[in-house]
Amino acid sequence: MSQLYFMVPGDPATATGGYEYDRQVIAGLRRLGWQVQLCCLDGSFPQPSPAALADARQQLAGLADDAWVLIDGLALGAMPEVVREHGQRLRLMALIHHPLADETGVTPDEAQRLFEAERAALQSVRFVITTGQAMVNSLARYVSDRQRIGTVAPGVHRARPDVLHRAGNDRQGVAMIETSIQSQADGIESAAAEIVRLLCVATITPRKGHELLIDALASLAHLPWHLECVGDTSRSPATYQSLQQRIHAAGLQSRITFTGVLDDDALRARWSIADVFVLATQFEGYGMAVADALMQGVPVVSTRTGEIESMVGTDAGVLVAPGDVAGLRAALSGVIGERATRQRMAAAALRRGAALPDWDTASRQLSALLIHGARLPTIRETA
Repeated sequence: MSQLYFMVPGDPATATGGYEYDRQVIAGLRRLGWQVQLCCLDGSFPQPSPAALADARQQLAGLADDAWVLIDGLALGAMPEVVREHGQRLRLMALIHHPLADETGVTPDEAQRLFEAERAALQSVRFVITTGQAMVNSLARYVSDRQRIGTVAPGVHRARPDVLHRAGNDRQGVAMIETSIQSQADGIESAAAEIVRLLCVATITPRKGHELLIDALASLAHLPWHLECVGDTSRSPATYQSLQQRIHAAGLQSRITFTGVLDDDALRARWSIADVFVLATQFEGYGMAVADALMQGVPVVSTRTGEIESMVGTDAGVLVAPGDVAGLRAALSGVIGERATRQRMAAAALRRGAALPDWDTASRQLSALLIHGARLPTIRETA
């Protein structure tokens, strides 16, 4: 089997969906016999420093002619000149989780600059791999020939979901959550009401929509719920600080908990007690956390972006348009207030989760696309 150089910016262990995808397919390709060498680029991408660009240029220059190279889009789109220098000599391919210009919070001028840079970079590769049909449609602005774009949906782990909501291995962490939830009962109209445990798994950045979620929940304080947000709080300190201020202003300090990044056992424990998964994201390339929720049999309240709508359908949750706070509030109200609805959605989530591909399937698909893509000329040559 061929050797592949996989170029990834920053720390490959970073707890995001994109990095998880990279880690899983690297492991899967190696199981298939590929010799995969991980090439770590500077963490300043997608806003690379001069030193970061120089390092990327040097790493590519050090590879032998015709080497097979897969570059994560977080870096590729930000270094078009570097990629162009090696597009003819190396067999370059791109892995695009989502276009850089589509990131929430980017100014129009910056979005245009990122669009032009990424479009130029993609002209120097032979093939583009992305995560689903929604991303193929998004990339049509960058690559006119859709035959040059292939899809490999993220996989899921086939561990049997805990439909009985056992606490898992992190008993202490779960006990703390349940104590916090129970203490809220005194402030809810019906103290006997079952507390509905909402779980959001997402890095704290503007794109993930935590602000919208807090706004939607602020007017539902009379209902019995507790929200736990799992995800890195250090990626966007300004966002995290703003969320804390919003929570304090709404008087929800005892109703919303931020845990930061959790290890696998602790996260499994959270999934095992969750009643509803919530994600008010503004934009997703795929929606890996939603796939995880379905695998765990947890109903979903989220937005119609990426592949979320095709995964959840109309039976495993409620979806609203990105940015629709009123719609999100209504969806949450209905799901929190109706246990029978949650149970029906949970059963549908299990069915839909069982139909999702696993990581071995994803790795086999990626292997086939890499072999196909490496044999093509660069996209620029056929434009």
